[in-house]
Amino acid sequence: MKNPCPRLSIWALILCATASLCLASPLVIQTDFGTRDGAVAAMKGVAVGIDARLPIYDLSHENTPYDIWEAAYRLRQTAPYWPTGTVFVSVVDPGVGTERKAIVLQTKSGHFFVSPDNGTLTLVAELLGVSAVREIDIKNHRLPGSERSATFHGRDLFAYTGARLASGAITFADIGPELTGDLVRLPHEKARIEGETLVGGIPALDVRYGNVWTDIDETLFAALHPQLGERFNVTISRAGKPVFNGELSYVRTFGDVPEGQPLLYLNGLMCVSFALNLGSFAEAHAIACGADWSVRIERAPGAPASHP
Repeated sequence: MKNPCPRLSIWALILCATASLCLASPLVIQTDFGTRDGAVAAMKGVAVGIDARLPIYDLSHENTPYDIWEAAYRLRQTAPYWPTGTVFVSVVDPGVGTERKAIVLQTKSGHFFVSPDNGTLTLVAELLGVSAVREIDIKNHRLPGSERSATFHGRDLFAYTGARLASGAITFADIGPELTGDLVRLPHEKARIEGETLVGGIPALDVRYGNVWTDIDETLFAALHPQLGERFNVTISRAGKPVFNGELSYVRTFGDVPEGQPLLYLNGLMCVSFALNLGSFAEAHAIACGADWSVRIERAPGAPASHP
């Protein structure tokens, strides 16, 4: 007997496939490997081998080699926009094969981060909160047959464990014992206000366009009661030595100043940033980012005083 409603069967199959896919959480991968060879593809192959349904995404593979701070910042920049349950695998691991721990962080927001315990998780731990941290039991959570390899934990340990967690093959409790003590954290100064001056750091650049991002967020900036069009004196220093000093207009977006002119604005993370309209502020003033870079912002001489 023919099915009186063949379309129903088709839709039932689609719904079943969709429901099955929904059982897997997104897997987001970050490395400093680049994509000129097969390293990233090998990690993805391991993940697909665990579960072909896994939705796998790239955060970035063009991070500066060995730059743990940059990896930490890119996680902080990205993670809040991913849904609860997302599993991030971050492998910037200059200590691969050494005694550094391999861990999984569960944040209070419900995200998971699989990474070497080398400071990579500093900023997401601060931003999203720490629910628990577990050390990966390498004997039970390692790609079978990889035991002789000591230099590709991204493939053999982190991608393998992350994929199993994202697929539901294991739970967070299965990862291994809870970490004793705190995870490794990178030292960095927090942005603050000193009188009428904002003091902060330069954690990252908008690398493609040369915009300079600070860690001074909109709440801290609001303490100066800034008005659009107002000018601020900005001093950028490296290891305490000034590299740039000048007045910048606070505007909403790049096109609010003439081409080639500097500006102060709030970036997509709502942090104070500096740019040249259709140019590279970082290149023009030889500015980079990292722990030895700092910034001070205050009203330009003659500007109205801050409101009480």
